[in-house]
Amino acid sequence: MTTDQILAYDGDIPAEVHIEDKTAVEQLRLIQQLEDEDRQTIFKLIDKMLTNKKFKDFFQKNVAAL
Repeated sequence: MTTDQILAYDGDIPAEVHIEDKTAVEQLRLIQQLEDEDRQTIFKLIDKMLTNKKFKDFFQKNVAAL
């Protein structure tokens, strides 16, 4: 596309995607469409959040036992 075609574009512009409105399967399908680096970043964030939750749960359980 030329810059003139982009500036005068009359077609449908993709709407913003709100992933929280999607089911888990739809979210994974959308994530799979991303470039590899972006996909890996998302999975690293998820891994970190899950690790933090497990640590927090473990800590709360063991502190409560004291």
